[in-house]
This record gives sequence, structure tokens and C-alpha cells, in this order.
Amino acid sequence: MQYRNDKYGNPLSILGYGCMRFTRKGNSIDIDKAEKELMTAYRAGVNYFDTAYIYPGSEEALGQILERNHIRDQVHIATKLPQFLIRNIEAVDKHFDEELTRLRTSYIDYYLMHHVTDVAMWEKLKQVGILDWIREKKASGAIRNIGFSYHGNTENFLKILVDYDWDFCQIQYNYLDEVSQAGVKGLKAAAAKGIPVVIMEPLRGGKLVNMLPQGARDAMKKSGRDWSAAEWGLRWLYNQKEVTVVLSGMNSVEMVEENCRIASEAEAGSMTEADFRTLEEIKARIREKEKVGCTGCRYCMPCPKGVDIPGIFRCYNAMYTESKSGGRFQFAQTVALSKEPPFATQCVQCGKCEQHCPQNIPIREKLKEADKALRPLPYKIGIDIARKIMFRGGKR
Repeated sequence: MQYRNDKYGNPLSILGYGCMRFTRKGNSIDIDKAEKELMTAYRAGVNYFDTAYIYPGSEEALGQILERNHIRDQVHIATKLPQFLIRNIEAVDKHFDEELTRLRTSYIDYYLMHHVTDVAMWEKLKQVGILDWIREKKASGAIRNIGFSYHGNTENFLKILVDYDWDFCQIQYNYLDEVSQAGVKGLKAAAAKGIPVVIMEPLRGGKLVNMLPQGARDAMKKSGRDWSAAEWGLRWLYNQKEVTVVLSGMNSVEMVEENCRIASEAEAGSMTEADFRTLEEIKARIREKEKVGCTGCRYCMPCPKGVDIPGIFRCYNAMYTESKSGGRFQFAQTVALSKEPPFATQCVQCGKCEQHCPQNIPIREKLKEADKALRPLPYKIGIDIARKIMFRGGKR
């Protein structure tokens, strides 16, 4: 296992164990199976375990496994405050205390503000008193490191990044999301500030393994590399020195063993020009099913009315490269839940975006098409309800 340091010089395994996808048996987690897999990872050198308040049964399972095996103090627990449920500081205390109980511990090594999508969510937390709360918890040792997990556009990520002295952050990042969400720009900005970056969805929830078109698989075979689809995705991340930890939701011993092997072999800067050419071919084959030829270059931005043009097109394309439900979920998660509506319906047809698009995309026409596909009536209703919950006012 290889390690990269956190902000304070503590070594973290470059492979982190994502505990959201423990195998379930009926309505509960198969604890014995999860324990076998988790302990296989631990013995191979994995020391970073990521869970969250809203992952059903995950915190309890992780706490039970660590206690059973007497290894709590040998590992790092990362878990998350469900900030979208918070209206006052008492709720923060309630959720945090519940997490400590579930995890059978008196402290959290890496604590995150969960699923931040724009600056407004961070500002809401500050209004309820989160800064004083963090200061108190860090002073008492109940929290060792504070960070945030992010889904949203690059601009909002950069604003949140510089607004507080963060110890780490967590972003969705993979070879298809290089210029979306926080993206490579956000990754490098965090690294420049000395902020470790934890990667989630390195394989887009398995889609870069299980849903690859045959052309992409053929490109891998032609490369001469004996790498699986998962290995291509993980090695691309480990190749970047700015990446600190890559999370993987491992739910078989075989997957654990393969990922640990990769994390022991892949070094920053080790991929060749031929490898990158193969990845470009893989991406090209994936994008053959896309509806809009948007590269995410963002030359069309900023839109004077706030429409997230590349974000909308990325999710629209995902409906056809992954699944319709998956694309709509990504839209809800990364675009629709920003405080200022970035919807295509905000467009006033000014055409400024089209003047700057190097791909000559008829953006105004495609935005209407994308909005119709991404927001059928049931999704519109669901998004409206979620927005009302997430952006209701906070109280001290």
C-alpha cells in the first residue's frame, strides 16, 4: 500500500474504503461479509474508512467491525454532517452525538459538511453557528480534521475552498468528470493551498466498469496493458500527485484484493503518452452516444442569467451514455440543487454563449431539448420539494 500525507503530515492510504455499498441481507447490512472484506483491506494497509450519517446502517456496521477487531485507534474514520437537514446548532449537536454513538468512538478523524452544492449551503451553516461549533469540537479533540464533500460547479467550489481554513475536501472526480464539478481546476487549486483531496466516484459508481461500450473495451485490449476497466480509472487518478485518497465502495474480497494491488503499484507520473492516448480513445467511444458534443470547456460561461450550460449538457449526455435515471439523478444532485436556479428555463435567448462555443453547438436549441428530457413533471415536483427543504432558513 502506498500513502500520501494529509495537511499535518499524517500518512493516509491512497486507497480509501467507501462504506456506502456494504452488501445488504434483507433490510440490514451483512455484517459478517462486510467485516471479512473490511479486514482484508485493513491487513493490506488501508487506513481510511469513509461513511456518512445518511448511509443506512453504515456507521453502525463500521463501528461494530472496528470495535470487534480492536482497531479503532489504528484507522481513520471519515463521516459527514447532513447539512441539508440542519436548521439550528442544536441539530448539529444531535446528529454528531448520534454518529459518535453509532461509530462507538469518542472522536472523528475526518469530519465533512456533506453534499455541499454551492456557496449558499455553506453560508447557511455559518449562519447557524457552525464556525464556533467546529472550533469547539477541534479544541476538545472530538474532531481532528474538518472538510466538505462537494457536488456543484467549479466556480462555487473555488469560493468555498478559500472561505475557510479547511483541513481537507472531497470531490467527485474521474476521467469523464475532469472538467465538470470541482474538476481538475478545483483539484489543483486545493493542492496549491495544501489541502488534501479525497476522491469519490472514481468509477462513477461502477459505470466506468459495467456500462462501458464495446469500443471502449476494445481500446483497452489494444493498448497492450493488462489492466481491467477499474484499473484504468484508478491508475488515472493515482497518476496525479494532487490526489490524496481514492475511495472505492468495495463489496467483495476479490475487489478489495485487486484495488489494494493497484494502490501498491500505481505511482504518480507513471502513466505514459500511449496510456493517455488510449484513455482519449476510451472517452471517445463512450461519448459516441452523447446527445450534445459539449467538451465542458466552459467558454460559454458565465451565462448572464446563471444557466449552468455545461452542467446541464453533461447530465443530458449521461442519460444516454449511462442511463436515463442516472443522468436525471446527476442533474438533481449537481445542478438543480443550487440556490440560484441554473435551469435552462432561465435562458433569455441572448445567444452570447453560442458566439464563444468552439464546438459551434446550437446551445439555445439544445438547452430546451435537455431541459425537457431532464425535468419531466415528476422530477420537477421532486426537485421543487428538495429545494424547499434544503434552502429553508437556518436559526441559531
